[in-house]
Amino acid sequence: MFFIIVLLFAIVAGGESETLHHHLHHLPPPSPKVITTNCTYLVTIETTCTKGAETTDRVALRFGDVKSNDVLVQRLNSVHLRRLEPLDPEVLDDVPMKPFQACVVDQFQVTGRCVESPVCYLYLKLVGDDDWRPGFAQVQPLDGTHLRSEYFYFRRYLPRNVWHGIDLCRKEVTPFGIKSKRKQILME
Repeated sequence: MFFIIVLLFAIVAGGESETLHHHLHHLPPPSPKVITTNCTYLVTIETTCTKGAETTDRVALRFGDVKSNDVLVQRLNSVHLRRLEPLDPEVLDDVPMKPFQACVVDQFQVTGRCVESPVCYLYLKLVGDDDWRPGFAQVQPLDGTHLRSEYFYFRRYLPRNVWHGIDLCRKEVTPFGIKSKRKQILME
């Protein structure tokens, strides 16, 4: 009796492994991995000339396109590239300077997810106790001038510790209100 039970178990187990082997050979091939490439951007930000407009606090940046290809830079201060003369776009890099000083245009080089359409939203976040009054900001992908943003004008002191910005992405007016055509992202 014991021999019959072992024999039946072997037959059943053998059939299952053959079935499993059959299924393994007929699985669809693994999907190709999504290759995400990064792009480099030149971000230009002006600090206004108003008294007290400068900051030494941390500034974060978030921008993207209508397809919600989102680029987040937690500490923009650390990727400072150069300072420009506001009235004459000559690079002033003789002396290392801190970014976000009054009456100065700073440029930053950042790397992040590639946008597929022109940059249409930009948010800044001031983290700290200073006040800061940016004038404008613009994003220029280094390998796609047709994808550069419009100018985003602020011209007011930013609230502290919250994202503050402008979304120029396409919107549609519906009977229920204004509907954004881009996927909304969570602002942390």
